[in-house]
Amino acid sequence: MLQQLLCLSVGAVLISCNAFRQEKLPRAYRNGLVVTAHPEASNVGLQILKAGGNAVDAAVAVQFALAVVYPNAGNIGGGGFMVYRDVDGEFAALDFREAAPAAANRDMYLDESGNPIVDLSLRGQLASGVPGVVDGMVRAHERFGKLDWAALVKPAVDLAQKGFPLTAMQARELNSRKESFTKYNPLGTAFVREVEWTEGDTLVQPELAHTLSLIAERKRAGFYEGEVADRIVEEMNRGNGIISYDDLKRYEAKWREPVASTYRGYRVVSMPPPSSGGIALISMLKSVEAFPLSRWGFQQDSTMRVMIEAERRVYADRATHLGDPDFYDVPQDMLIDSAYNADRMRNMSFSHASFSSDIHAGSLPQPEHEETTHFSIVDQEGNAVSLTTTINGSYGSHVVVAGAGFLLNNEMDDFSVKPGAPNMYGLIGGTANAIEPGKRMLSSMTPTILEKDGELFLVVGTPGGSTIMTSVFQTILNVVDFGMNMQEAVSAPRFHHQWLPDEVAAEKEAIDPAVRRSLSGSGYKLVDRSAIGRVDAILVLPDGSLQGGADPRGDDKAMGY
Repeated sequence: MLQQLLCLSVGAVLISCNAFRQEKLPRAYRNGLVVTAHPEASNVGLQILKAGGNAVDAAVAVQFALAVVYPNAGNIGGGGFMVYRDVDGEFAALDFREAAPAAANRDMYLDESGNPIVDLSLRGQLASGVPGVVDGMVRAHERFGKLDWAALVKPAVDLAQKGFPLTAMQARELNSRKESFTKYNPLGTAFVREVEWTEGDTLVQPELAHTLSLIAERKRAGFYEGEVADRIVEEMNRGNGIISYDDLKRYEAKWREPVASTYRGYRVVSMPPPSSGGIALISMLKSVEAFPLSRWGFQQDSTMRVMIEAERRVYADRATHLGDPDFYDVPQDMLIDSAYNADRMRNMSFSHASFSSDIHAGSLPQPEHEETTHFSIVDQEGNAVSLTTTINGSYGSHVVVAGAGFLLNNEMDDFSVKPGAPNMYGLIGGTANAIEPGKRMLSSMTPTILEKDGELFLVVGTPGGSTIMTSVFQTILNVVDFGMNMQEAVSAPRFHHQWLPDEVAAEKEAIDPAVRRSLSGSGYKLVDRSAIGRVDAILVLPDGSLQGGADPRGDDKAMGY
């Protein structure tokens, strides 16, 4: 009956529901569950849980495994964020976002006329910020891990040494980037070979295996000092990069206070700045909380209008008010305030679209990018990890550190290269996110954990650049407001609005044709696009068992026991 209600509109059947309807409930697990972007990584995490490791142990092992088997986003040359909840309900948030090198400056990507040089912040050595993944994993393990560090890194070393079979999607991706890999890696890389890659081919990465072995042996020092640091600096010198030995030595991941609020009685805990994700997610939830979404239904006319207008206003605020809190005083409390967000929605109309040119960042009192990857883990005790990591664009800067075998990020593009100019995802930024030495670029990553009645309820996150926040937003609504199970909520078609450009990007299966016609007639510009996000999530059922949702848009896989 619930599915029938979900898929009915006024006088029409939502054909898009067929794209994600589950004939049977996803399997539930009692002892632990891992959901990642690649089956090999999911299996590594599962084996760590079975060996007695906790959620953080599994997260460390999965992160390094993804650096091998999912090189377009899994990495040791980038950064990310982790939200952790222990079995007693205590939360922690770890910021291991990349940082601008000491030699970075505000105008480093502008030409003589002050205009952005587009490729300069996207490709090559100059596009890279100081990587944070290795230090982040070391700090997470030191605080919460149980198993031996080297044992957690070893599965990744083995995968790099022995190789793993490419999926069809990975073979296509490597072939499509052969020219760029060749251009930016004149000394060669494991990603390039004479003949085209095909599904099932084995990708062996001996240089990466050696780097991972050094990390397994020396932890942080195996990456930020010694041989690997030499390789990174040599790579900078081969191009126009500016990461120095001192930048590497000084990098530190940071524990931060999670951002938290409530939505319809659920507690929502997410990542604070320098990620914009948590604040934006909570702001969107607060913006729609007053409206009867569950009565209106999934992707129905009124539901769509409210969600689009909420997204539009929150992204306008993001462009002005969010940045690295160590450099800019972010008005966090006001941005997630219920009254503030309700007031922002007051001027929306159900008869016509707002114009983004008329929507500006809210007035506040003076305060006292698309390739990423996400994984969700819950262990036998009930500890939970939501972790999102990135090198920004798919395969980052396309520069592989010669002799070390890992890709460098192109995260410098996530700064406001010039206030008012869009980045690679079309996101507009202001002075709050301007480039400064040591500063961390604003992110959209939104690793999130929900509680219900004080108990763990949902672990969720996704890649997707600027679409990350709206994908997590819609997945939460799918569960809380529309009653979907975890796999349905993840599989359901998605849409996205980010203020500028003033258009609704929608997957082709999303939004019933009748609703599309109604929205278009009211001034909304709908633009079809390819898959939005790759959500990996875990739902805790009333009996305490774990239900996974692995996004069918990729090779994602849920594995539990």
